[in-house]
Amino acid sequence: MKQLAVVTAVLALAAPLAVAQTTTWTPDPNHSEVDFTIRHLSLTNVRGRFGKITGTIIYDPADISKSSVQITIDVTGVDTGVTQRDNDLKSANYFDVANFPGATFVSTGVARNANGLTVIGNLTVHGVTKSVTLMVEPPVGPIDGMGNTKHMGFSATTTIDRTAFGIGAKMPNAMLSDNVQLEIELDAMLQKPAQ
Repeated sequence: MKQLAVVTAVLALAAPLAVAQTTTWTPDPNHSEVDFTIRHLSLTNVRGRFGKITGTIIYDPADISKSSVQITIDVTGVDTGVTQRDNDLKSANYFDVANFPGATFVSTGVARNANGLTVIGNLTVHGVTKSVTLMVEPPVGPIDGMGNTKHMGFSATTTIDRTAFGIGAKMPNAMLSDNVQLEIELDAMLQKPAQ
């Protein structure tokens, strides 16, 4: 009887540990992107996007503080729908992709808020690193995708000051807004633990 009690106690302790394990996710490159919006001449919004997102999301819904994000964005693929403007954005006038082809975000903290998650981290663009805060909607999923791979959706927003990163330093705010809104859409795929 005593042995049964010990076994029951061990199983009771082990069950929460199994449920609380973190999972690892990576962005689906065909369904993930970072979009940006910036005001031009104080008249209209210009929109663009970055594709080719790679990285890792560690997710622990039981203890969200154990979650983390590490993302790399290929800046060379910036696309606003206008080739001449895209070439200018890739030049030394803005992103200088010859010297800084990628941007990275590495989280330093993840917490719950009333509307989802708050993710604080270091964003490095144009060789400059600044702390930014992402407001993340509650994750969607997981659901089974093609090949029985589980997918989870993450949507986040933030606003950055382009001048803080030295982007378009010669362009005044009246010509090109200092503030840039970012919208991040990640379709993340569950990675199976190594055997």
